[in-house]
Amino acid sequence: MNQTDDPTSNPPKAERWRRRRSPGFTLIEIMAVVVIMGMLMATLAVGISSQLDKAAIANTRIQITRIEQALEFYKLDNRRFPSGDQGLEALINKPSSPPIPRDYNPAGYMKGEQLMDSWDTPFNYRIPGEHNAYSFDLWSLGPDGVEGGDDIQNWESHDGA
Repeated sequence: MNQTDDPTSNPPKAERWRRRRSPGFTLIEIMAVVVIMGMLMATLAVGISSQLDKAAIANTRIQITRIEQALEFYKLDNRRFPSGDQGLEALINKPSSPPIPRDYNPAGYMKGEQLMDSWDTPFNYRIPGEHNAYSFDLWSLGPDGVEGGDDIQNWESHDGA
């Protein structure tokens, strides 16, 4: 048999190249996968970040409701809300400035960390309120920390916000 008759003796160029190629991935294939994974991660990060913002706003609304309840308990015990000078601190420690509460709960009405919003900013308290003339205004400056715009307040409906 002649050497030219044997098909395995001198295979065509493309077949020789396929035999020498290792079974791994090329740099282009790896880079394409990395780029696709990066795009997916960026898309997920944007979605997660907006959900975290919504959760912080919802948590702050819940905190406002809890502070409102604590203020109502304070009023039940002491026949009035804390003064503007006493502020929300009166829910934690018995005020020493007038009007001195007569039946102050020795355990207080809240814990100190509950008087901070989701952005570690103290809640604002005004009595008498501009918006709630017969009680108090209570609000957080929101994510931007600046009054106005995205504030979270006790005088707005929680349904539409």
